[in-house]
Amino acid sequence: MTENTIKEEKYILVAVATGDEEAAWDSLDELSELLDTAGGITVFQTVQNLVRPDKATYIGKGKAEELRESIEIHEADGIICDDELTASQMRNLSEITGAKVIDRTTLILDIFAAHAKTREGKLQVEIAQQKYRYARLRGMGEALSRLGGGIGTRGPGETKLETDRRVIQRRIKILSDNIEAMKRARDTARKKRSANAVPTAAIVGYTNAGKSTLLNRLTGADVLSEDKLFATLDPTTRSAILPDGQQVLFTDTVGFINKLPHNLVDAFRSTLEEAGYADIIVHVIDASDAQAELHRKVVYDTLTDLGISDKPVITVWNKADLTDEGAIFRDFQADASVKLSAKTGEGLGDFYEELARMLRETRVSIDTVIPYKDTAIAAEIRKAGQLISEEYEEDGIHLKAYVPRALAEKRGLKG
Repeated sequence: MTENTIKEEKYILVAVATGDEEAAWDSLDELSELLDTAGGITVFQTVQNLVRPDKATYIGKGKAEELRESIEIHEADGIICDDELTASQMRNLSEITGAKVIDRTTLILDIFAAHAKTREGKLQVEIAQQKYRYARLRGMGEALSRLGGGIGTRGPGETKLETDRRVIQRRIKILSDNIEAMKRARDTARKKRSANAVPTAAIVGYTNAGKSTLLNRLTGADVLSEDKLFATLDPTTRSAILPDGQQVLFTDTVGFINKLPHNLVDAFRSTLEEAGYADIIVHVIDASDAQAELHRKVVYDTLTDLGISDKPVITVWNKADLTDEGAIFRDFQADASVKLSAKTGEGLGDFYEELARMLRETRVSIDTVIPYKDTAIAAEIRKAGQLISEEYEEDGIHLKAYVPRALAEKRGLKG
């Protein structure tokens, strides 16, 4: 009886260093993690120092010839380049090496295609794939035919070489219309949340920093949490009650990554914009990662690209249990920083204190009397605000609290 097994694809990873060779090696290590997430194996890594990537072949032709030999030695299935290649670079490098050639963007798109679970997530991945392939359809030639199956070809966006550009354009239009309809539905849901005046906090961070683990810890959710890049893609919103009694909605967003393909940023823009409507940004950083500073910068750069740079930020240095006890972590771009372990719960009290303080700063103080006939308003204040005191007198309910400015204006509540 024969047992069917899926062959793990083996790849050689290559990068061009245009100045900082150490940074290029670090990026290759991350590329290797991406490949592992995609189900492949890294058999060899190499970096070439150049003033700039070769316009025709990405790496020099001599290096490309060396790679041809390395492919035979390591019995590799192909090459993955650590930058986005043009159609001609991919074609030329494939011709010289005689092997399948994909780039970092193709690999990331492949991972997104495998991990997207919701209909919107799948549509967003497909539109990114279609745009990427549309731009490279002309001139891919033999390089596309060598892709065959496996890594780099998964997902609903798979397109044959003979596919007409007009067909792709029509498909992009259909996908865009569907995503826009979903965006309108999400806008409606967001307006309902705003009407309830419940504060929101968007959890952002580099992929695999522990965002989903933190969401699970804060809300008791059961979002998938794995030690892999892009373990979760689809945004999740869950409610939590803070120790001071106020309700907060936490939204987990897709993880950021260095050299994130522009098409993916564009495709997921409507999802990532959830952070733009949040009251507070919770920026999660893996404190145990040697590249934590680079990852911190990537997140801030991405938020700036999305036009989200005016929100209060609380930085969570996660995985503190994996760092030295006396280690000090600072984020001078944030309004507050705390160390914690989302896995063990260590430091969670400090996080709650800072979050409550920051929420107070986004609110107004009220000292009001609610008539007994308007108890619904009192309930609204309890739900959306931070209650300081509540006393029942003959003339009504005497309340002191911090509430969202919108709620105070809506209900005519005075300080």
